Amino acid sequence: MSESVAWPPPPIETERLVLRAAEARDRPSFIELFASPEVGTYVGGPRPRDELERVVPEVPGQRLGFFVVELDGAMIGMITLDRRAEDGPGPVRPTAGEAELGYLFLPAAWGFGYAAEACAAALGWFAGTHPGEPVVLCTQTANERSMRVAAKLGFAEAELFEAYGAEQWFGVWSPVG
Repeated sequence: MSESVAWPPPPIETERLVLRAAEARDRPSFIELFASPEVGTYVGGPRPRDELERVVPEVPGQRLGFFVVELDGAMIGMITLDRRAEDGPGPVRPTAGEAELGYLFLPAAWGFGYAAEACAAALGWFAGTHPGEPVVLCTQTANERSMRVAAKLGFAEAELFEAYGAEQWFGVWSPVG
């Protein structure tokens, strides 16, 4: 993400969802998201709820590249577009520092296509603010849902690697045009 990008952007609306900046009313959903055993399965496990109650700020996620995903006025997930660290796990590409897509959704929102819809909107926004720039994504190969989302979004496998005791999938998305 470039500091020259106006942040936060106006809300992005899809057919069913709104991508927007975080607000104080999202705090309970953030805590639920990070405390969820289901959500934690492929991201290092759930965090203790009491710890989250102490450390999650009043308005969580206020930073460049962070979108709350809202359905019918309630937060159901989040999307991040962050610059990838050169010393992070996985392959280092010649264009290190590229944007990396991340997403987490509450289990009640799984299975309805919301992740693919929201991520497609975030990638569309990114392509408009960073023309021609690729985006990368890492996920465990065992995370079948995330692998399906990556395929729907058009990420192409670049490499498999081992990290965190599991096989990881590294994919690249390039904007059309």
